[in-house]
Amino acid sequence: MTTPRTVAILAGGLNHERDVSIHSGRRVAGALQEAGYHAKVLDVDSNLLQRLDAIEPDVVWPLIHGSTGEDGSLQDLLELIGLPYVGTNAHGSRLGFQKPVAGTMLSRAGIAVPRSTSLPQSLFREVGATAILDLVALRYGFPVVIKPAAGGSALGVSIVKEAKDLPGAMVDSFAYCDRVLIEQYIAGSEVAVSVLETEQGKPFALPPVEIVTNGLYDYDARYNAGRSEYFVPARLSDDLLAMCMDVAVTAHRELHFRHISRSDLMVDSHGVPWFIDANSAPGMTQTSLLPQAVARYAEEKDMAPSDLYSQIVEAALTF
Repeated sequence: MTTPRTVAILAGGLNHERDVSIHSGRRVAGALQEAGYHAKVLDVDSNLLQRLDAIEPDVVWPLIHGSTGEDGSLQDLLELIGLPYVGTNAHGSRLGFQKPVAGTMLSRAGIAVPRSTSLPQSLFREVGATAILDLVALRYGFPVVIKPAAGGSALGVSIVKEAKDLPGAMVDSFAYCDRVLIEQYIAGSEVAVSVLETEQGKPFALPPVEIVTNGLYDYDARYNAGRSEYFVPARLSDDLLAMCMDVAVTAHRELHFRHISRSDLMVDSHGVPWFIDANSAPGMTQTSLLPQAVARYAEEKDMAPSDLYSQIVEAALTF
């Protein structure tokens, strides 16, 4: 009898998305145990290296969201250790984590990306916040989106409808990152498209998920059941669904993602899918979008969702 592979799932950490990461780790551990793996959830703390050495995992699945987990740091560490791991390498992680960089790369690839301006907190101190905010109002009008230039779970994101609310939105955003992204507001249907790559160079999109919520799809709306409603597949025409899936696969390739990713889009009233954000380590909680897409895809293919997670782990051992 073959000994089951051991998968170390890295969760927790010390950033703002710790709780989400822990829930993601537990959910993936359950799916992998169902598929026959030994899955162990490890917190990313000062004992991590010793714990990894003790359990000698065949594969590591990093599920740290936000900084450390998605900015390439943890991936560089795993490369130093020499352990195979699920997900994007350090180079691709850095590209996807920096929203201005990802947006520029995908705009050059022909994808519709909202116009934006990225400014560091230091510039506000040097030039003066009032003068800059006046320029923002003149250039973008209202509503306008204010968000951290890096990070996830919609932390620090605001849709500003009046000039008087701009300063507070900037302060909220700078609490999560020292650089802010000022972005053109796109009205439309919010759609998330997850991509899996179980064979090298052959990424494929899962059914797009449409998110309907009262107000901003913020941290509370994402992770508290009942705040949002989901439709899988999204309630779009077949042509629009295909367009959204093409955008997500293009983003996966252009940003050098690997194994698993998710792109967040807005589909406007003219049927244009706008790229909003890329995720190299998508959330895997009960209300997260990728697991919903996996469940629908598995149902269509008459397979268990755990089989897809198993394919992802095996892919990590080959590329």
